[in-house]
Amino acid sequence: MALPAHASPLERLWRRVFHLLCALILLFLIAPILIVIPLSFNAEPFFTFTEKMLALDPTGYSLRWYDLLMTFGMFAPDAPRDAAWWADMWANSTWLRAAKNSIIIGVFSTLLATFLGTLAALGLSRPEMPFRRAVMAILISPMIVPIIIVATGLFFFYSATGLAGSYLGVILAHATLGIPFVIITVTATLVGFDKSLTRAAASLGASPATTFFKVTLPLILPGVVSGALFAFVTSFDEVVVVLFVAAHDQQTIPRQMWNGIREQISPAILAVATILVVISVALLATVEILRRRSEQLRGVTPG
Repeated sequence: MALPAHASPLERLWRRVFHLLCALILLFLIAPILIVIPLSFNAEPFFTFTEKMLALDPTGYSLRWYDLLMTFGMFAPDAPRDAAWWADMWANSTWLRAAKNSIIIGVFSTLLATFLGTLAALGLSRPEMPFRRAVMAILISPMIVPIIIVATGLFFFYSATGLAGSYLGVILAHATLGIPFVIITVTATLVGFDKSLTRAAASLGASPATTFFKVTLPLILPGVVSGALFAFVTSFDEVVVVLFVAAHDQQTIPRQMWNGIREQISPAILAVATILVVISVALLATVEILRRRSEQLRGVTPG
């Protein structure tokens, strides 16, 4: 918002200082990310900027680490890149296998977290529900409790039930971490929901199921999708729970990065980090678009 014409010189000076402070804080927060991205194109196996990179010499930059993401673990990485090479990469590439595991686990855990989280948010939004605050605190506790405690508890529980080391156990664990994000997002959407719409639908003879799918769900859908995206990002970036619950062959991208840091430090990790940053930025942009769409549907004007 622009300053009024009658603003004093001191107010104008404070506005400039305020903008400078905001820019410095933003730079402090994103500086580690900004450094990782150009380092992922380093032609040398170093985690620092070389003289050629600082001089903007094209020979100092390379896509070798992105190529390594495809070839690492293949039987014949140097073979001609024909159909057999691509089949070898699809079947044996270590990073690609980890990416497939991350996507499969992330998708199924997101679907489960979205379904359960939306049901919980709908129940918590009803004023007649008893002990709403206590139930809300319990449901969002996985977001508040340190992740190492959650992972340890899940490990002992899954070990007793036989879920440890299974894909089902990992999916359920990731869904547990994603449910709080869905609950908070959908609950925030339901705050501005006009309850008279559901009453009007009921008065016209619509069943509760018809009312939900025809009236309620279309209006809260942006919030549901936003919560699902947060749940997917939570699953896609999780490493601690995977270390405790998953089997040794159930490698996800974060776990593979963790193994790479422990066993051999390779700039390929920077390439993976860059890809994850791009995916995260795209998802956050989608969330923001959905948030504005939700405000438009509910008739809320952004402040």
